[in-house]
Amino acid sequence: MSRGQRKAMIVRHRPGLSLSRQCRLLTISRSSFYYKPKGESLENLALMRRIDELFLKYPFYGSRQMVRQLWRDGVRVGRHRVRRLMRLMGLEAIYQAPRTSTPHPAHRVYPYLLQRMAIDRPNQVWCADITYIPVQRGFLYLVAIMDWATRHVLSWRLSNTMDAGFCVEALNEALGRYGRPEIFNTDQGSQFTSFDFIGALGDAGIRISMDGRGRRMDNIFIERLWRSLKYEAVYLHELTDGFVAQWVISEWIGFYNTERPHSALDGRTPAEAYGARRPMDMMDKPDGLPTSPQAQQQQPDMINRILAA
Repeated sequence: MSRGQRKAMIVRHRPGLSLSRQCRLLTISRSSFYYKPKGESLENLALMRRIDELFLKYPFYGSRQMVRQLWRDGVRVGRHRVRRLMRLMGLEAIYQAPRTSTPHPAHRVYPYLLQRMAIDRPNQVWCADITYIPVQRGFLYLVAIMDWATRHVLSWRLSNTMDAGFCVEALNEALGRYGRPEIFNTDQGSQFTSFDFIGALGDAGIRISMDGRGRRMDNIFIERLWRSLKYEAVYLHELTDGFVAQWVISEWIGFYNTERPHSALDGRTPAEAYGARRPMDMMDKPDGLPTSPQAQQQQPDMINRILAA
């Protein structure tokens, strides 16, 4: 168990068990419990945004090639720094790279089930992915759940951490609104191999599929979603904070689902192809906060994540 996981187990006001005692039991120093990590410098935030822009154009770039491209653009930066920032952003080149990192050792990895499968109907396969969203003095992570056949975005969440919680919230919202798919496909990220996420899929009786490592194109449609979102919304607005990011993303996803036709869908919008309109509890809510009873229970956690950004 990592130090971060042990730290998350500590409860400040646990009856009969002081903070000092909890820290000793979990082999964590009190100073590390109270430590608040510093955010990235403005220089690094600007560099992360540039790396993200380049990665949208060249998704096959690893850290070595990214450094070369940055140097050609006049940005003098070392590979160690670029590699650290790309890991922080969750960026991995699409080629099959050496296994320099592995999924959480305690988490099971599932086989890829979509090879040569004809995916041609709603709720046959859903997929999910996480991307980096830059804001003025920091960054957020965005998870989206999409119906593979129709490209319909079923749910999404923003968070300032890469834990599994916001992914589980998005999954539960999608299941509550749209039923369940036959297969759910993700990459091998620890958020999607976590016990909570896998447990929610198992409880719903959903078959689990996972991309091979370094095979970002196995989830091609949601990768295209990220590209469109960033070129058409994120990089056209000044995202000053989490609330502005929430509003911009909510408006664009509403447009994408209900107004934007796709040639691959015979000129229909994703919502038309899926056979659904934009959920009523997301309409007339520019901040994208849900009003359904189930979603309202999850709302405080989502607001707290955004406020902490």
